Amino acid sequence: MPLVEIGKLEDIPKLGSRVVRTAQGDIAIFRNNEDEVFALLDICPHKAGPLSQGIVCEHTVTCPLHNWNIDMRNGEACAPDEGRTKSFNVVSKSDVLFLDIPDDEKAVTTQAVAG
Repeated sequence: MPLVEIGKLEDIPKLGSRVVRTAQGDIAIFRNNEDEVFALLDICPHKAGPLSQGIVCEHTVTCPLHNWNIDMRNGEACAPDEGRTKSFNVVSKSDVLFLDIPDDEKAVTTQAVAG
């Protein structure tokens, strides 16, 4: 599986996000207060809101459109809401973060954009 460089941990603001553009769509990269990093397809399962613009908490992001909470660990909507967005693995190598994208979802660009 190809790895796409995201940057260093400090490139992602605490409780914030960045976006990596891929052939399958934008992928939001999130960092929580404990410096854990998560990656989700940047589409809320409810009405396709941009999750990268949501509010990041411990393990959830709140969609800016309709306040759905999405678990960043697996992309699942938190109860009572139902639905899921695709999640991706983030790998750290020598202080650099990489997005692990399956072969059928190769990145169009490796440039992350501010989110």
